[in-house]
Amino acid sequence: MGTLRDLQFALQLKIEELRQRDTLIDELELELDTKDELIRRLQEELDRYRATVSVSGSSAASAACSALDEENQRTKRKTVISEPFTLDPVTLAMVSQRSCDKSQESQRLIQAAFLKNDLLKNLGVGEIRAIISCMYSTSINQGCYVIQEGTNGAQAYVLEEGRLDVKKDRLTLVTIEPGDVFGELALLYNCTHNYSVSAQMDSKLWVIDRKTYQTVLMQSGLNSLSHSMELLSSVPFLQSLPEDVMMKLSDLTEETHYTEGDYVIRQGATGDTFYIISKGQVKVTEKKPSHEEETILLKLSERQWFGEKALWGEDIRTVNVIAAGDVTCLVIDSETFKEIMGGLVFDCSHEVQQSNTSKSKSDKPAELPPCSTLNDFQILCTLGDGEFSHVDLVQLKSNIKCHFAMRVLKKKMIVNNGQREHVLRELHVLMETHSSFIVRLHKAFRDAENLYMLTEACLGGDFCILLRDRGFLDEYSTRFYTGCVVEALTFLHCQGVIYRDVKPENVVLDEHGYAKLIGSGCVKKVEVGKKTWTFCGTPGYMAPEVILNQGHTISADLWSLGIFVFELLTGSLPFCGPEPLKILTATIRGIDQIDFPKTISKSASSLIKKLCRNNPSERLGCQRNGAKDIQKHKWFEGFDWDGLCRGMLNPPIIPKVKLPLDNMSCSHYPEDSVELCTSWDDF
Repeated sequence: MGTLRDLQFALQLKIEELRQRDTLIDELELELDTKDELIRRLQEELDRYRATVSVSGSSAASAACSALDEENQRTKRKTVISEPFTLDPVTLAMVSQRSCDKSQESQRLIQAAFLKNDLLKNLGVGEIRAIISCMYSTSINQGCYVIQEGTNGAQAYVLEEGRLDVKKDRLTLVTIEPGDVFGELALLYNCTHNYSVSAQMDSKLWVIDRKTYQTVLMQSGLNSLSHSMELLSSVPFLQSLPEDVMMKLSDLTEETHYTEGDYVIRQGATGDTFYIISKGQVKVTEKKPSHEEETILLKLSERQWFGEKALWGEDIRTVNVIAAGDVTCLVIDSETFKEIMGGLVFDCSHEVQQSNTSKSKSDKPAELPPCSTLNDFQILCTLGDGEFSHVDLVQLKSNIKCHFAMRVLKKKMIVNNGQREHVLRELHVLMETHSSFIVRLHKAFRDAENLYMLTEACLGGDFCILLRDRGFLDEYSTRFYTGCVVEALTFLHCQGVIYRDVKPENVVLDEHGYAKLIGSGCVKKVEVGKKTWTFCGTPGYMAPEVILNQGHTISADLWSLGIFVFELLTGSLPFCGPEPLKILTATIRGIDQIDFPKTISKSASSLIKKLCRNNPSERLGCQRNGAKDIQKHKWFEGFDWDGLCRGMLNPPIIPKVKLPLDNMSCSHYPEDSVELCTSWDDF
């Protein structure tokens, strides 16, 4: 018995020792995670420091931009919006006539320059060829400037002969050699150059302007989409599909190329793929057991298809299909096809109803007199400033307890910067938007100089301030605020509206602690089955298809949602760099190239990566169940979506809102304003 007690005592000692070891391991793992995060942040600082002294990289302009000082790097991230762009007959005719003769040597030099450039190498072969054909030649004399610091850019250049200096603040950063591209950021939007480029000697360059570049890419994208949808429509069992489903199917098909004699399908093999011939011809053969030779059964050409049985399950191929010359096929696998077919039953009306449900705590809008004018309000203070506007906190003169936010936009600046259409589009969309998770626009006014947008006042501050004060948020808080943004986006998407600028600066807290999206000049209503092409958003949050001018839909918002979750959890962006071009090219490389901090849980990492798939139609929320797939993801397990929509959840943070008490200092707006109601074009 004594021996047994001794063994039991020894066992208990061992168990306690193991527990202590487990505790020590947990503490060491936590310390290791903390040090890993510190190393990551120090590495980011080191990368930024290196960027200011390094001139490496294929793009000389990128090297020049890397000399931005730390103060500029920390400025508030700005939304960039390219000019409104349509593919009208005049623009097409202008671009088609701009085809310039070039020697084979010049074409090879330009193509090689594109293929070593971090941005342009991502374009398709046909797109590069079309852009090269539109480039025109120019010469620059020694000592003259190609680009001057502080000017706005609209062209990109390839140097063919000579040498150029890249300078910032009169300091030479790098020398541009023949075969280098520079100025490529100006192809995306009307950016301001923060470097100068001057000629060391007489030089020859090839030039492409932004309008031509965007026209070529938009035309290429539309032609490709039209061709693939036309091919899909030629298949009888696909003809009845709705246009948006057909477009999603088009996005998920892959183009595969075969050469003479290649086997597309082998007899007896198991297959799960369906093929539509885009170009070329194939021969269908069969080998019978009693024959050594294959018998040619038929030949199939463009717009014909084969392998359709595989779409409904694995199929044992009964024939061979062999390429007769060069062949291109659109290919889709059965799993993808079933996902899309499941999308036919998706109905977002539930989500719309859910988003519209009034929150008992946080959705009690201040009462507004039906016939109010701008003169009915008095200004308490200024809440913030923007590039074209500022926001005032105002109250009704007749009821000083009714507070609103008044966004004042300078008409002249809007027109001069080509933003008129974007602002009017925002007004149109927000006037029709009534969601508990979107800041409500009550009325709009105008006078000779300004536009005035009267919205509900959310005085809890934006998330940019929240992250600045806290560094990052815990998972509970991030989940709550992400849920609010998901509800806002779901409402907009079900109205056919793309937001296109999800980021902490555009999410605010109301006085009860619930998050809401604010209005943005990037919002746009897009017809079902269509795409839009404007370069629009904030570098670091933009989806790859926006950057590459491939056309985008509501799926671009889901990419931005994934980046939003990442930033809330870490306080930093997955795609970052010392200047916009570095951020954009890092984004194109994709989320799989990013090492996630260990502080992000596996389920959160899974959500982010599923939202940030490079193929827009593969993103979580773009498939058969729409936003329900996001809500049912493991990271949201146990989250009360109904409670969120009804305002029954306790927010992580209750803002401390302090209103100005001295109403004697209130100022007023001009009295000659007019309400904007239906005459939107009377700007």
